[in-house]
Formats: sequence, structure tokens, C-alpha cells
Amino acid sequence: MKKEPLIRVENMKKYYPVKGGIIPHTTGCIKAVDGVSFSIMKGETLGLVGESGCGKSTIGRQLVGLETPTEGSIYYKGMNLSEMKKEERRKIRTNLQMVFQDSYSSLNPRKHVFEILAQPMLYHKISTKETVEKDVIKLLDMVGLPTGVLGRYPHEFSGGQRQRISIAKALSLNPEFIVCDEPVSALDVSIQAQILNLLKSLQKELHLTLLFVGHGLGAVNYVSDRIAVMYLGKIVEIGTAEEVFSHPVHPYTRALLEAVPVPDPEAEENERSILQGEVGSSEAPPEGCRFHPRCPYAVEMCGKEEPDMLKTADVGRRASDSAAEIRAAEALAGADGSHYAACPCMVDK
Repeated sequence: MKKEPLIRVENMKKYYPVKGGIIPHTTGCIKAVDGVSFSIMKGETLGLVGESGCGKSTIGRQLVGLETPTEGSIYYKGMNLSEMKKEERRKIRTNLQMVFQDSYSSLNPRKHVFEILAQPMLYHKISTKETVEKDVIKLLDMVGLPTGVLGRYPHEFSGGQRQRISIAKALSLNPEFIVCDEPVSALDVSIQAQILNLLKSLQKELHLTLLFVGHGLGAVNYVSDRIAVMYLGKIVEIGTAEEVFSHPVHPYTRALLEAVPVPDPEAEENERSILQGEVGSSEAPPEGCRFHPRCPYAVEMCGKEEPDMLKTADVGRRASDSAAEIRAAEALAGADGSHYAACPCMVDK
């Protein structure tokens, strides 16, 4: 019997209005996320990668309820979050938490660590006045901080320590699902490794489900079970971390991997290709495949037809002959480990 995903997203869209004119009025919209579908199984980490402005963080904010989709549905344990009443959403909000990129701005500078961690636990009745101190100390121990920091304020910590506090804050409400929005991008390399190892150990110990948003492909690959690649508001490839890194199908995924620095100047000069052109506009994205103006393999149909997510074979990576409706259904069930790409001219090459 097939398991129900913990998180399932169907055709998510998020448009932001663009104002202009002497008398301000809506002149257009930014299509930050434009028809995205995926699923995340319980206990799984899905990595989400792509260039700045492709919509990664926007997806994360919608999953935890900080923003509402313009169109589409978000399901948590089979329950449609957009159809829930305010009181129903409030009850499950504790199960959906987020670790932000900027740990300093996500922590109240007027409160010390004990208040930051204790107040949400008391408000949501996770702890009582009698047990809260013990629970806070347990949280600090889980994220690798000593109890002596309880009376200190956010500005008194290093970036890595603040991120540990942010992780503890997310864990304080006993969540099932956490969005990690580029949690290591602002940290030194050595500290990045510590935070990544912490996230992996916490996921295993607490059976957490994660969406890991990141730029660094090495970090995303290290923590993720599956990886989704985004470009201009669309997912262009999704599959297991091993498949996406070892056998990338979409030209954009290949370009991202080739952009990773290697410690071999000759290989970098002779074997690596540089992606040409600029990222398109989210307000007026290109017709057809959104990557085709920059794609070295583009053909005439790429500028006319928007490609479906096609299932690739384990060997040879051929296109599926399924109907578009079947392909969409398969893409939602991608947590089975299958590999999908939105590039019919490449999946069979």
C-alpha cells in the first residue's frame, strides 16, 4: 500500500502585483512561483536549489503558512490547508516550522535566549511553568549549546551560535516538518559543516521531515534524499540526490553542476562550459520552456511549447509516452525515487 506524503503540493502559484503610474494601479505581476507540484514523504529531506529569485524561499514561506498561494493547494497529511478555518490552521501551525537564513533578524533582540525559547512553549502549552526550564535546557543540549547562554541576548552570539538558537526555536514546538531556508549560506565553511551535521542528526533522532532550500549544491546534496531544481518559478528536474548529481538530465541542472568550482585549473578551462545569457524576467517569462533562451540544446519547439515533467528511465533516461495527466500525477508521487525532468529534447540523450 502506497504511503500518503506528509506534504503534497498541487499546482502552486504565487503572483505578486506590480504597481505603477501617477495614480498607482496594478500594471502586471511577478510570477514568483508558477505551477509547482511535488510531494515530501515523512522522514525525508527534499533539497530545493536554483538561482536567486527563482522562487525557492517563496515556496518555503507558503508551506509554513507565512504566505497564501495565489492558486493551487497545499496538503498536510492529506488535509488541504487552504480550506481550513483559522482555528484549525492555528492548531497545526506548531507542526510546520521554519529556520530562516538571517538568524539575527529572526530572533527578538530585546529577549534573552530563555525567553525566546520558553515563551512559545508556554503559549502553545508544550510546557508548563514547572517544566519549561528543564525543557529549554534539553533543547540547548540538542543543538550543542551550554546552559550558561540562557541569559544572553542574540547580539552576544556568533552567526553559527545564533543559527543553533534558531534551530532550537523551531524544535521547541515539536514540529513534524521544518523548512530550512538557506540556513548555512551566511556562515563560514567550517561552521556550515557543523550546522549541516546537526540538522542530519536531529532529523534522524527526531524523525523530522525537511525542505532544505540552498544555493550550495554540495550542502544540498549532503543533507537531501531527493533534490528539486527550480528555474524562474518552475521545477525543471526532480529525483534522488544520487540521480540528479550523477546523471543530470535538464541542461540547467547540468549548468549548475558545471558551475561548481573544482581544484583543477586545466579541467576548469577545457572541460567546463559557461552558461550564456541572463536569467529571464519573472514578470514576463519566456514563452515555452523558460530556459530555452539560454539553452545550448534548444530547438524551435522549445520556444513554443511548455514541457511536461517526463519520467526518465534508470538506464538511458528515455521519455515516457504517458499522457500529460498521467505525467502530472507521477510528478506528485515523485517520492518513490523516480527521476523526472522538464526537457523532452534531453531525457532520451
